[in-house]
Amino acid sequence: MKRKDNYLSVSEAADRAGVAASALRFYESRGLIRASRTAGNQRRFHPSVLRTISVIQVAQKLGLTLEEIGQALASLPDERPPNKRDWERLSARWKNQLDQRIENLQRLRDNLSGCIGCGCLSMRSCALFNPDDEVVARGSGPRFLLEDAIQGGESGHQKGHP
Repeated sequence: MKRKDNYLSVSEAADRAGVAASALRFYESRGLIRASRTAGNQRRFHPSVLRTISVIQVAQKLGLTLEEIGQALASLPDERPPNKRDWERLSARWKNQLDQRIENLQRLRDNLSGCIGCGCLSMRSCALFNPDDEVVARGSGPRFLLEDAIQGGESGHQKGHP
């Protein structure tokens, strides 16, 4: 039997969005989407929630955390579903984050076989690029890779390490 309103049940919204019903309940619990309730306390979703769910799915595929997604959605006026202008703004911001991640992954890939400045000094190249573990003064962890990521993409080769 078809309801008189246009609202979707959890299973209808899940089917239309291509996600599990549990994902919708989880998104709602995290404040990413909203549902109204029937007199019998059943969730009902406005069809526009499908757009918000799609934005969540795209953002997750880009590697954004649910917290980052929630902040982006909360920046929308009245926490409404994103319109075309909102999507352009959000996707431009996420494009910059994605570009930075791509740069970091490429740098990591390109430097996997060389000294990363971790202080182990067990590879032959470490003695050349990090003699006597001098890099420890700059902090712990793989300094060459971490510093490149923090400094926005300047390659290690430009700074005198692999």
